Amino acid sequence: MTTLPWHSPERTDALQRALAKRILVIDGAMGTMIQQHGLEEGDYRGTRFADGYDSQHPGERTAHDQRGNNDLLSLTRPDLITGIHAEYLTAGADLVETNTFNSTSIALADYGLQHLARELNEAGARLARKACDEATARDPSRPRFVIGVLGPTNRTASLSPDVNRPGFRAISFDELRDAYRESTEGLIDGGADILMVETVFDTLNAKAALFAIEEAFDARGARLPVMVSGTITDASGRTLSGQTAEAFWYSVRHAAPMAIGLNCALGARDLRQHVDVLAQIADTHVSAHPNAGLPNAFGGYDESPEDMAGVLREFAASGLLNLVGGCCGTTPAHIAAIADAMRDMSPRRLPHMEVAA
Repeated sequence: MTTLPWHSPERTDALQRALAKRILVIDGAMGTMIQQHGLEEGDYRGTRFADGYDSQHPGERTAHDQRGNNDLLSLTRPDLITGIHAEYLTAGADLVETNTFNSTSIALADYGLQHLARELNEAGARLARKACDEATARDPSRPRFVIGVLGPTNRTASLSPDVNRPGFRAISFDELRDAYRESTEGLIDGGADILMVETVFDTLNAKAALFAIEEAFDARGARLPVMVSGTITDASGRTLSGQTAEAFWYSVRHAAPMAIGLNCALGARDLRQHVDVLAQIADTHVSAHPNAGLPNAFGGYDESPEDMAGVLREFAASGLLNLVGGCCGTTPAHIAAIADAMRDMSPRRLPHMEVAA
């Protein structure tokens, strides 16, 4: 296998050494932090998209409203995104996620910006890379890592969006695969250390992403570590496409991910039983980055950093965690509290699973 310039065996080795020593801390919510800045349409458009066109691609109109298109800020407000990464790193995060949750051509089509998919992924990874490299330079004994995020898209390959046509699908496996391949290439070229297929509500979507990742690795002749993180959507304990945490793991185990985990939808207390399931059966690392509780009547999140950290510390004491962080509603204060709670905790030991002959 040829090692190409984009692939850093040294960083991968450093990541594996860190995982063996301690519970690693993932950053918190990007959207929550962006919302605090009260950005308007002009902030999202910047100068490049100010006149309703993409000035670097004059034929591409951007007539859709862009307010709320947080991934676009990697191009129009890179200072803001880099600053958020830096805040999480200062708070104690070992890994930061790229600002690319919606950076597939499928999700970007809602904003008329599907032509930017690869560019946004590369830009998002470069911003996170810069922040991590600066933090590592300040303390070389503690390397920091970039997680290249591949979000779930706004389509599902397993379910029909039309109750009157149960056999209809709004997206195909190959369409998902092509979109994920494009995004994957951008994340790799931008300097991601890890690729994470996250907030998986439909395992078929995740399989398309994993297939695309493997194609990218095969074409380049080297690999990066891969994480997969699903989301349990409600009290049923299942993903939107109907799988339990156990079924989810066995559906993606073939990809040999560096870590399997759960994020979003639920707060830590409600997520615990499902993380426990993964910790018992997965012969790889386990991650959890829950929300700061459940949303309140105003769509906000009320769980304090101290409360959330206390719950997650019990996860660690019970031997459930290798990586931990926060999702919706979490801030650098949450990550600082979580990092402090994990400081003297040992990482979950990977079980040895007997394989039937």
